[in-house]
Amino acid sequence: MARRKQTRGTCVFCGKEMTRGGLARHLPSCQARRDAVEQANQKGGKEQTTIYHLQVRDAWDGDYWLHVEMNGTAALEDLDRYLRAIWLECCGHLSQFSFGGWSGNEIPMGRRIEQVLRVGDELTHIYDFGTSSETLIRAVGVRSGKPLTGHPIKLMARNNAPEFTCVECGQRATWWCPECVYGLGESGLLCDEHAKEHPHDDYGGIMPVVNSPRMGMCGYVGPADPPY
Repeated sequence: MARRKQTRGTCVFCGKEMTRGGLARHLPSCQARRDAVEQANQKGGKEQTTIYHLQVRDAWDGDYWLHVEMNGTAALEDLDRYLRAIWLECCGHLSQFSFGGWSGNEIPMGRRIEQVLRVGDELTHIYDFGTSSETLIRAVGVRSGKPLTGHPIKLMARNNAPEFTCVECGQRATWWCPECVYGLGESGLLCDEHAKEHPHDDYGGIMPVVNSPRMGMCGYVGPADPPY
């Protein structure tokens, strides 16, 4: 699945498109985000709390990443559910958080984010201990105030879907063939037109290209959409 171009994403507050690192620098100073925070702080009902800016990325492929805000009082299990919904869930596999990856001590899912993270800390999330997906979560900032949503997590930016090309015609690929990839060691990427007549079905047939680092693993087919 050859393609090597740094992915970009869009700030949900102002619409500017940048790389993951660019958005890490942009979001703290984004005026549209500041306006949203000020409006939230002026509303009644919600209590002020500590809110963390988390940069989330696939441990092995820098193409897939998220910037989110998470309430400090929310638990790791809320983040686990979010990652499963937007990136990972295929077969109900087990998962865990730790500092230090596989060799680190597991952190209970019931622990609150504010009990676990300080700015600069990095957690590892592992989903599926067979065909594992590993995600790194770094606390890059923190603010005190009212949350921007009633949910525990607010998506602030996400990588645009990486662009793959069809091996037959060079157009954008929207499908891939597991038999080509795992059986023949080929790219297996196909556009809609060439996917219609692709002959391979020994591995269950062609599968959709999705904006997730778990694409191609354990039969994952998405939908790779934010849960809220």
